[in-house]
Amino acid sequence: MTGERFDGHAIPLEFLKDLAVIEEMVIEVAKWRFLQSNPDRKRTPRGFTSGVSLRLTGVEDGSAIPVIGLVLAGGTLFPPENQTYFVEARDAIVLAIGAAEADQPNSILEHLPERALSYFDRIGRSLRDGEAMELAIRRDATPARLTKETRRRLVLASSRAQALTEETVIRGVIPEADQDALTFQVQLSDGRKVPSPMDEPHVDTILEAFNGFRSGVRVLLEGIGRRTRTGKLERIESIEHMSLLDPLDVAARLDELRSLKNGWLEGVGTAPDAGGLDWLATAFETQYSDVLPLPYLYPTEDGGVRAEWPFDNTEASLDIDLVSKRAIWHDLNLETDAEQTQELDLSDAAGWSWIADRIGALPGGGR
Repeated sequence: MTGERFDGHAIPLEFLKDLAVIEEMVIEVAKWRFLQSNPDRKRTPRGFTSGVSLRLTGVEDGSAIPVIGLVLAGGTLFPPENQTYFVEARDAIVLAIGAAEADQPNSILEHLPERALSYFDRIGRSLRDGEAMELAIRRDATPARLTKETRRRLVLASSRAQALTEETVIRGVIPEADQDALTFQVQLSDGRKVPSPMDEPHVDTILEAFNGFRSGVRVLLEGIGRRTRTGKLERIESIEHMSLLDPLDVAARLDELRSLKNGWLEGVGTAPDAGGLDWLATAFETQYSDVLPLPYLYPTEDGGVRAEWPFDNTEASLDIDLVSKRAIWHDLNLETDAEQTQELDLSDAAGWSWIADRIGALPGGGR
C-alpha cells in the first residue's frame, strides 16, 4: 500500500474490507481456473473451497506491506494438489491489474473472465489520488499497481458493467425526504438531484436539513456513489458520514461558482477556472485555520474569486487569481481610514500564515 496514508506501515481500517473482497475473488477465480483446466467437469470437486481463507499474517516494513497467507480451517497450509489453482488465481489477478495499468483492455480479459472483474468494484474503492495497492507474483517481481484509474479500467473492461461505485463527497440541500420509503434527495449546486437511502444513524441530520431547505441549510455527505460509465453520479448507495455545513462553507460556495459561464455578468465576465476552484477549495481546507471566521466569496469579472470579511470596524478583502495563485489583501479601518495592502503567494504556506496573523490581529478576527 503506497501513499501518504500508509506511511509508517499503517493501514486504515477501511482497507480491511478490500482484503476481504480479495479473498472472495481469489476463491472464485481459482474455481474458474480449475474448470478451465478440466473442461469435462461442470463444477469443482466437493470440498474444493471448504475452509479456505486468506489471512493477514503480518505487516512488513515499507509504506505498508500486508502479508496474506492461504490457509485451511484449523490453520493448516493449503494442500498441494489444489494449491496450483489458487496460485494461478493470484497470478491471473495480478496480470489483469498489470494489463489495466498498461491501458490494454483487451489483455485484461485474457487473464480474467468478465464476471470476475465485478470484484474490482469493491476492491480499491477507498483509494485516493496518489495512492496504490501494489501486488506482485513474486517478491522480486515488478508489482502491478491498482490505482483509482486502473480500478476503473478493470471494472469497465467488462461489457456487463454499466456503472461503478466509488467513494463520493457531495454538498447540497435536501428538498425531498420520504420517511416511509427511507429515501431522500440531495440537490447539488447545478440543480441536479441525487437520490440516497436514509440510513438510520443520519436521520436526524437529514430531517434537520430538509426542514431548513428554504433557509438554504446545506449538508456534506460522504459515502459510496454509483456512477455511469461516463462518470455521471446516479445515486448514493450508502452514507458513511454526514454533517450540516456552515452557511459560509467555502467548498460549497465554490461549487456554486462552477456553474458560471463566460458572460455571466451582463454579457461580460470570465467564468472561474474549474481547476483553480479545486485548488482554492483544497487550499482553504488545508491552510486556513478553522478557528478563524469564514469569508463571503464572490466571483470577479476577470475569472478570479474575491473573499470578504466584515469585522467590527474593519472591511477586509482578498482578491485571488486562480491561475497564478497569487492574491492581493486589503483591509480598511472604517473609523480611522487606516489601511493595509499586501501581495501574497497562496501557493506557499507562508501566504496563508500571513492571512491568519492579519485576521487574528483585527478586532473580531477570532484571536
